[in-house]
Amino acid sequence: MKTKYVFVLGGVTSSLGKGIISASLAKLLQARGLRVTIQKFDPYINVDPGMLNPYEHGECYVTEDGAETDLDLGHYERFLNVPTSKANSVTTGRIYQTVIQKEREGAFLGKTVQVVPHITDEIKRRMMMLGKTGHYDVVISEIGGTVGDIESQPFVEAIRQLQWELEDEDCAVLHLTLLPFLNAAKELKTKPTQHSVRMLQQNGLQPDIIVCRTEHHMTSDIRKKIALFCNVKPNAVIESIDARSIYQVPMLMMEEKLDEIIIQKLQLKAAKEPELHEWTKFLDKLQHPKTEVDIALVGKYVELQDAYKSILEAFIHAGATNECKVRIHCLHSEHITADNVTEKLKNMHAVLVAPGFGERGIEGKIVAAQYAREQKIPFLGICLGMQIAVIEYARHVLGHKEAMTTEIDAASKYPVIALMEDQKRLTIKGGTMRLGAYECTLQKGSLAYKIYGKEQISERHRHRYEVNNAYVEELHKAGMLATGKNAETGLVEIVEIKEHPFFIGVQFHPEFKSRPVDPHPLFRSFVAAAKGA
Repeated sequence: MKTKYVFVLGGVTSSLGKGIISASLAKLLQARGLRVTIQKFDPYINVDPGMLNPYEHGECYVTEDGAETDLDLGHYERFLNVPTSKANSVTTGRIYQTVIQKEREGAFLGKTVQVVPHITDEIKRRMMMLGKTGHYDVVISEIGGTVGDIESQPFVEAIRQLQWELEDEDCAVLHLTLLPFLNAAKELKTKPTQHSVRMLQQNGLQPDIIVCRTEHHMTSDIRKKIALFCNVKPNAVIESIDARSIYQVPMLMMEEKLDEIIIQKLQLKAAKEPELHEWTKFLDKLQHPKTEVDIALVGKYVELQDAYKSILEAFIHAGATNECKVRIHCLHSEHITADNVTEKLKNMHAVLVAPGFGERGIEGKIVAAQYAREQKIPFLGICLGMQIAVIEYARHVLGHKEAMTTEIDAASKYPVIALMEDQKRLTIKGGTMRLGAYECTLQKGSLAYKIYGKEQISERHRHRYEVNNAYVEELHKAGMLATGKNAETGLVEIVEIKEHPFFIGVQFHPEFKSRPVDPHPLFRSFVAAAKGA
């Protein structure tokens, strides 16, 4: 079957949920037996989100092949349970980098390089790349930002050209807009949607489907009004009402027949009736928990929930499988001290110390790890959180009061965490960390082995610093064991405390591989330990 293309654009305002709508549509098409993938096109000039502050853009999601991407790729993987890759994430910076490199190599034979056709041609090439592999029936492309943004214009123009080049049944354009409710007038207003669609039309694009994000149900009259003034059929005006959970959105979109409209438009004759048994079973457990736990998430970016998006979603998955509502208490590590740690953590059933970079808030994380260790509270440290656990243990058990990571103190007397050898020669920061999936061998009989149920695992990484192997034997003798290592490099991937009911730190990011119907074993076991605490 010939590959079909769906383009998802947004209007009126950002943060309407294009990623969730794209993932929900993909989930429904996948449930009908179709092979689907999603790609994200971001208009910013950064080559990738790896150098962006989490306050700016939320978490940086890492794929199996080591791409640093937008957090929407996390939604794609969680909904589809299919890995993405570098090809699924494209930015304006990457587009221009490719075109400029080609120009330097003489690929354009002396021609003047312009936005049209050279930049738009490269965008089109990227939009069609996954479809040409023959691995997918449908490729969904989400365009970041909103229609009307200066930086989005080349992407809109590329889609306009593709809409003209492809057969009518080979592509569909979906436009997501805001349908605001004015409390004073007690009614939904359609003008922002009309103006957004008009702006899209002025750029040469006619949407096939309009999805309206709203807090109140649309009436049939509103649907007809939007359809009339935006030049689409009334059944192609889709209501996207606020949901209690993002995982309910596929079911809401199915009720609105979004998948049926796409199937009809793209003439996807191979599609069957959707099979969503496992998904609905997950939703049922999610909505009907039998118990509750309180878990502290100690981090430095807690003001922005998206900074720890995958961790928060992993707790939802683990909570559902444990039939338990997980209440996450995001605690700023800068505000945790030895004087107030008991007050802040005494009612917590478990403590997670989150990833991060830099010196700010690091002492508060060390205090939180010490409290969890001494009070026998279930503890999970991720990436920097694992390194914090090692620093804390070195200070308060080994007696190395000045123990620190060389990321913070390059002249540390006890550098229990140090820069990886292959990082020391690097001068370029972007895309040069230890990224993507690496193998790890687990020690039989360890907590990690019990959690995973096997000796060999593969997890995704994003770091420059590691446990200093010069201190591993000393830590081991004192009771902190290195129970997971990379066989090829000898890097420590997992540490545990033997005399603790549940204390584990991991150098990798398990949250990136957690799925609604397949929760990550670490999170599943961590929540189970919190239930028993």
